Amino acid sequence: MNILQTEIKFIPGVGPKRAEILQKEIDVFTLGDLLRWYPYRYIDRSRMYYVHEIDQSQAYIQLKGKITAFETFGEGRKRRLVAHFTDGTGFVDLVWFQGVRFIENKYKFNQEYIVFGKPSLFNGKWNIPHPEIDPYMGESDRPEGLMAMYNTTEKMKSHYLNSKAMQKILESAFGMIKERLPESLSPDVVKEARLMPFHDAVENIHFPKSTALLKDAEFRLKFEELFYIQLNIVRYASDRKSKLRGVLFPKVGRYLNSFYKKKLPFPLTDAQKRVIKEIRKDTASGKQMNRLLQGDVGSGKTLVAIMCMLIALDNDFQSCLMAPTEILAAQ
Repeated sequence: MNILQTEIKFIPGVGPKRAEILQKEIDVFTLGDLLRWYPYRYIDRSRMYYVHEIDQSQAYIQLKGKITAFETFGEGRKRRLVAHFTDGTGFVDLVWFQGVRFIENKYKFNQEYIVFGKPSLFNGKWNIPHPEIDPYMGESDRPEGLMAMYNTTEKMKSHYLNSKAMQKILESAFGMIKERLPESLSPDVVKEARLMPFHDAVENIHFPKSTALLKDAEFRLKFEELFYIQLNIVRYASDRKSKLRGVLFPKVGRYLNSFYKKKLPFPLTDAQKRVIKEIRKDTASGKQMNRLLQGDVGSGKTLVAIMCMLIALDNDFQSCLMAPTEILAAQ
């Protein structure tokens, strides 16, 4: 069986209950679906900040320091745990609203930790709600590079399927892959467009080794998406041409000739003449025509449309000119 068809429940860290949530919330049923569930942004974990550097412009921040004390405030559902954290340049409060007893027993005073989270200002003091905390074991243990962030729903979070948990599940999924993922585009297309191989693109979109490799991965996957969209459009148009007949406009009559020779106060541009000839050829072929006419403001697109409407009138058909707004319709 293709490894990509593996049911999501068989990936380590998922199981039947979590699999049901992933299926309902984000339409992920297989390992292949999971790999194509891409991050929505990335956070640079390569830099360590000091507490005194925290400001409101920072979406996320990473600190290294020690917990000096715990305090508990409130009762019942309003109960919260606050850890006073310092790196020697200042203090920041780490705040938890859930798992108070577990958190208080897990972390120790005067042991160095790496703290990562979103800083906010409350009553004039900086705090980080529900931060990620890891013991600091030395420079070799320091987080590096870009970290993928995933959009998760409230129901996913309630089952501990937040962005970090999903990243661990994706790591487990990659651990199940023993061979390179099969290429999803032809070798000629990959070579001609100078694309990153599919396996490398998927790996770097989830676990980017560098900013440059992330950009190459994003380009590859965006190219592939647009390539297949365009391919479907071309195939659909080809099917319509071969299977469905269009209305035949065999002649050009007095309405178009009279307008062109007597009513038009200026000569057509070469581009207008070329487009009208192309449309005339299509409408005389008996095949359906779907056409997008693109041009700058004032280039004469509406005039081309009117002259094509006159061809329809010459062949005893009605036509309709539509505008997207009332103002444009009045113009």
